[in-house]
Order: sequence, then C-alpha cells, then structure tokens
Amino acid sequence: MRSPARQPGRPVKRHNSYMGFVVNQGRRSQPAGLFCAAAVAIGLLCGSSATAQSGGAPTPPPEPEPKALMARGVEAYLSGNNSVALGVFRQAAALGDADAMMYLGVMYGSARGVARDYSQALNWFLKAAEGGNSQGMCNVGLLYFQGLGLPKNYTEAMRWFIKSASAGNTEATFNVGTLLRDGLGIAANYPEAMRWFRRAADAGDSAAENAIGVLYQQGLGVPVSYADAMSWYRTAADAGNETAMYNIGVLFEGGLGVTQDRDQAIVWYRKAAVGNELAKAALKSLGVKN
Repeated sequence: MRSPARQPGRPVKRHNSYMGFVVNQGRRSQPAGLFCAAAVAIGLLCGSSATAQSGGAPTPPPEPEPKALMARGVEAYLSGNNSVALGVFRQAAALGDADAMMYLGVMYGSARGVARDYSQALNWFLKAAEGGNSQGMCNVGLLYFQGLGLPKNYTEAMRWFIKSASAGNTEATFNVGTLLRDGLGIAANYPEAMRWFRRAADAGDSAAENAIGVLYQQGLGVPVSYADAMSWYRTAADAGNETAMYNIGVLFEGGLGVTQDRDQAIVWYRKAAVGNELAKAALKSLGVKN
C-alpha cells in the first residue's frame, strides 16, 4: 500500500535554507591570496616602511591599495574578527572598492560587528550596485523581498534581481525564477520560471537544479515526468543539496517513477536530515530515528 504522497521540498527562500544576505559569489567570494595575516592594524601593509639612504629621512609608507585591503578584510571577516574587517572594509570602500561596500552592507544587515541597521545596509548595497557589484544589486532585491528596513515590494525585488542576473549573478537568476514560479509581484509563469532556473542550473546552482526537479514532479509548465524529476534531484543532491535529497526520498517512499522502496526513502531522508526539517519529520512519521 502506498504511503500518502508527500509534497516535494521547494523552499521559496534562498540557499542554505533562507533567503538572506550573502557575500559576493561571483567576483570575489574569497581572494586567492590573503595578505598580512599578522598585520591587523588598519592601514599597514606587509613589511616595515623603507628608509632613505643613510642619513636621509624615512620614506613614508605607501598608500594601501584596495586589493590588499580587501584580502585582509575578507580574511578577518572569515575568521570572525568583525571589528578589524569592518575597519578595513571602510578603508577600502573610501578608496572606491565596490566589493568592500557590499561587505559593509552585509555586516550591517546581519549585525556583524555593528548593530543591525537595514538603512545602512541598503545604503552600502546601493553604493556597491552603483560600482557594478552584482551581489550588491541582488542584496538590494533581498531587502525588498523580505521587507527589511523598507516596505516589502516584490516588484522592486524583481527589478533588482533581473539587474543583478543580467550582470551574471547566479543567485539573482535563481531568485527571478522563484518569483515567477510563485507569482510574487507578477503573474505566475512556469515556463519562464523554468527558463530562469535552467540559466542558474547551467551555472551550477544546485537550488535551481532542485527547483527544476520540482516543476517536473508537479507538472508545472511541463508534463509530469518523475524520471526527469529524479535526474535533476540526483544532480542537485550530488552537489550537496539537502532539499533534493529529501525529494529523492519522497519519490522512493511514494513509488513515483520508481519501485516503491521504504528502505531507500529512509536512506535519502537520513542524508537530508542533517539540515532539512522536512526530512526529519518524514523519518519521524516512518517511525525511524535520525
């Protein structure tokens, strides 16, 4: 006897289970080289300042360059040294570095080293966007999407996501598909949502791969195809996407496109249950401990 069909996991929200602020995943998520791990004082570069020939006055230290500052700032950010990261990003932003402006927006929006202040976050994201930073554009959209510090406005969110996606941001590309799929600020359009999800999937976005699987499983804009759904879920699961792992379990538990297999469903639910609440609930309903 078949188990009652579970709905596939298809969170509206963004990677890592929520649609929140993230740092740049395109131009600079982590520099290739981190400079001066020990030199945490703002404004210092590697090494000591040079002196002139014997008897001459000391040569003033060179002005720090944004690239070196950003490397130090990101290192501090990733190690949780928020006060240093904040100061270094401010210095780099004053020199016009758009990535630093984006990081400052993230720090204000997520209360890292400063009190949470969405108006400041918006200000820095807008500055980053003006400097061509696609993640800054995407994060402006996220503020509108979530109604953080300003009224929730899906139309404005869509405008910023499209602008960011046009600049090559994969996260924003996925978000456009999400708004189109769920009819947020625009009439639901599954074929268009599929087109945007495929663009993101082509760039290796596992959330988009899972979303495509859901469209095939539910027959949204395409004929129902459990085989295609499984194929996309497998691809996303191979990339570590826990929602896709849960969805594979759903197909096995319900015998959708595959032979019904409780044991295989449990295997996949257990894989997903590391961070997926739906998988934990599915295991509990099957009388299985995580």
